[in-house]
This record gives sequence, structure tokens and C-alpha cells, in this order.
Amino acid sequence: MRPTLLIGLLTLSACAPRAATYTTIPVQDLRAAQAKGEYVLDVRTDAEYKEGHVPGAALLPLADLGARMNEVPKDRPVYVICRSGNRSAQASAQLVKAGYTRVFNVDGGMNAWTSAGYPVQR
Repeated sequence: MRPTLLIGLLTLSACAPRAATYTTIPVQDLRAAQAKGEYVLDVRTDAEYKEGHVPGAALLPLADLGARMNEVPKDRPVYVICRSGNRSAQASAQLVKAGYTRVFNVDGGMNAWTSAGYPVQR
């Protein structure tokens, strides 16, 4: 490939609109957001939620998210948590695909939350 063509393609790709995405954050960032009253979405099962969750977190299992997404506010940041960070990443991707713009996936999930010694509500 000629250098000028390569430079042109690189320039075009740099100007292309980027797909919306979510941000993965550590539990310390969630703790600060939760302390300020931000919206926390727990996408685990009902049984897992009852074992202990972030105080104030709303429960909406991942399996139900598609059908009940209208319950998640679009006008504020959404912090998504699960047990380890896998389901919350899937949920975060679904939210972004549905048009949510301020979505934060919690790295390590409740495992990291409890390991950090943060409060758990039952």
C-alpha cells in the first residue's frame, strides 16, 4: 500500500464516529457514586441479591433486562454490578445499545465490593 493512501485511510478512521460504549470502573468509584445517591443497578438473580447487595441498589436480573429496560432511568448515570463483572458487562453493553450514554460497569462486582469491606444490605 502506498504511504499516501495509508495516511488517508488512517485520517478517515480517526474522524469516524465512535460507537457508544460503557466505562469499566473500580469499586472505589462505585462507592463514591453510591454515597452520593447515584443509581446502582444489580443484574444478579433475586437469590443472589437477597444474600447481600450494595445499599440502595435496584434489582433487575440480566435475564429480564431486555423486557424491563424502561425501568432504568436514562436521565442519570447507571452503575451496573453483578457478582464478578461478567453479567454487568453484558448488561452495560445492552444499555448502551439501547441508547444509554452514561453507563458504568463495576469491575469485580460484588466480590470486589465485599473484599473492599464496603457495606452490604440484606
